[in-house]
Amino acid sequence: MTDTPTGKADMKLFWACFIALVATSFVFGVRAATIGELQSSFNLSESEKSLINGAGMWPFALSIIFFSLIIDRVGYKLVALFAAACHVVSLVLTLKASGFYSFYLSSLLVAVANGTVESFINPVVATAFSHNKSKWLNILHAGWPAGMALGALFCALLPDTKLFFSAVWQFRFALCFIPVVLYTLLILPRSFPVNERVAAGVSYRDMLKEVGAVGFFIIGTFTYCAVVQLLGYEASLLASVAAGVALGVAAGVYTGALGNWLFIIVLITIGPLATTELGTDGWMPELLKLSGPDIPNFGTWVFVYVSVLMTVMRFYAGPIVHRFSPIGLLVISAAIAITGLVFLSNSVGWVILAAATVYALGKTFLWSTTLGLTAEQFPKGGALTLNGVSAVGVLFLGVLGGPYIGHKQDHDMDHRLSAPAHTALYAQIKGEPKAGIFGSAPTLNQEKIKALSDPQRQELETVQAASKRSVFTTIAILPSFMLVCYLGMFLWFKARGGYKPVAIADH
Repeated sequence: MTDTPTGKADMKLFWACFIALVATSFVFGVRAATIGELQSSFNLSESEKSLINGAGMWPFALSIIFFSLIIDRVGYKLVALFAAACHVVSLVLTLKASGFYSFYLSSLLVAVANGTVESFINPVVATAFSHNKSKWLNILHAGWPAGMALGALFCALLPDTKLFFSAVWQFRFALCFIPVVLYTLLILPRSFPVNERVAAGVSYRDMLKEVGAVGFFIIGTFTYCAVVQLLGYEASLLASVAAGVALGVAAGVYTGALGNWLFIIVLITIGPLATTELGTDGWMPELLKLSGPDIPNFGTWVFVYVSVLMTVMRFYAGPIVHRFSPIGLLVISAAIAITGLVFLSNSVGWVILAAATVYALGKTFLWSTTLGLTAEQFPKGGALTLNGVSAVGVLFLGVLGGPYIGHKQDHDMDHRLSAPAHTALYAQIKGEPKAGIFGSAPTLNQEKIKALSDPQRQELETVQAASKRSVFTTIAILPSFMLVCYLGMFLWFKARGGYKPVAIADH
């Protein structure tokens, strides 16, 4: 345990934060694994399904930003209890859901709960372990893959269990009460430390200076897109940039600062990082389904294996971070992630398991070590810089990262199906072009695909498998960009005598 400005670290508080993150990812994992059954139970259209998935993303990021701005004023315990209350109410609403609107509402609320959890656990752990932030933030974020693995495991081992509920999906969501109630009971008797920034007497304005005009421009641009899309509209590029400029100018006038340039670089890299990790996770099930061995639940078991591997490695992050430093570990991780993605793009059958292992080794420390570096280099930024990084990552994934992957996938499928060997099939299933943020993209008519004969369906799946593998090569561009940024930061630290955490007193 580590001494902090508020005394000895409270390990019970740490484990409360850890289980809160487990609960967050457990709910997230169960919801992702159950959306197909909900679609059948509620007769949801693909559009309604997409809206529900979006409802689980935008409020998550927006609540992180909102609470980061006020958490030091209203108190960490109040925010933690608000998160627990949102989790409980959202699960009750989910169990009582009778159609699209009720489930959409519960999805919004659970996303708020998940984002609120993220907003308090990171600054609490960074404050409690102020002399070893990267190590303990890595251990804290072992809770994310742990919860995902548990959620996937329950769904795989109990595929048809209803217990005393009327549907399988109700039983699965009822299980989510277990980690939620557990972290709530752990939080109730705990006292939360005063944030390191507040304890050091750093003003609210000085906290905002770390983000500055440029940082708020980035946050404002993506936040505007998120809010507009949450309302069911498509945000224009001009309006989004205008909103970002307005917020950036206001922040610049108030703080008199453009922002810490090193923090801006971290902010620029977190979007590609989120897409590399979370975006790839979204494509992995389809790759395993189309290119993996013909084994029941193969994709689920690979997902559980990768999640357990990440959990164990993050628990033992301390010696690794000490050996390489946070920035050194980011350089190594980005290089391994590139290798893993290229490996995935060329893998079929059981080889996918080896490729997934390499990819997991690369992505394990990227997100959590970025948070550690942020906490260690910008203590003056308090909860805002630490949580702002997470929020921008999620917003980038939803606004640019995910649509970019989908856009490239659509064009790749168009190119492959336009080959002479497949033109007859393509003419039969080609859909109308669809507009998007990256321009018009070709589509496939899903209704016509359902009417294909077995040989035609097999032909299409063969093309889809090759196309989905190629997506990983496209995604590898993102960690390549990150690697260049990390190498630049590594050389900058080296020129200054090596990586050293910044003591808040130095400010």
